[in-house]
Amino acid sequence: MPVKEAAKIAQTVADECHLELVDVELVKEPTGHFLRFFIDKEDGVSLDELEAFHRKILPLVERVQYDYMEVSSPGADRPLKTERDFERAEGMAVELKTYRPVNGAKRFEGDLVGLRDGKIVILIGDGQELSFERKDVAIVRPLIDFDEADLQDDSPVQ
Repeated sequence: MPVKEAAKIAQTVADECHLELVDVELVKEPTGHFLRFFIDKEDGVSLDELEAFHRKILPLVERVQYDYMEVSSPGADRPLKTERDFERAEGMAVELKTYRPVNGAKRFEGDLVGLRDGKIVILIGDGQELSFERKDVAIVRPLIDFDEADLQDDSPVQ
């Protein structure tokens, strides 16, 4: 069973569980082949929901050749892939990386304007809009910005 078929099955299970199927991947790593399902929902996904999805999908993908299966949330810095992802992230600060240098750089930060005519458009610090062909972009993800104060533990010492 190819990963595309597993993704179709996963979409059905996600719909039944009222979850969003974000991505499905089958990757070879030094320790074996990993079949990964990334699920989410608007207010975040719980451990119980991750477990329920895992239990439902496990017997349905037994024909996929993998050593380990993981079900997880994609996290706050999940890459933007679908049109819906880009719509939800409009106005957010993003990090964009290209496969090849553009004007001497491969990494850009700015506010996501959105998708225009199939191109990813960001607004950089000087107010300039940059436009990138999707095929030239390796990854776009929300920019998570925090400083030392964010890392401070405010709990009382015991």
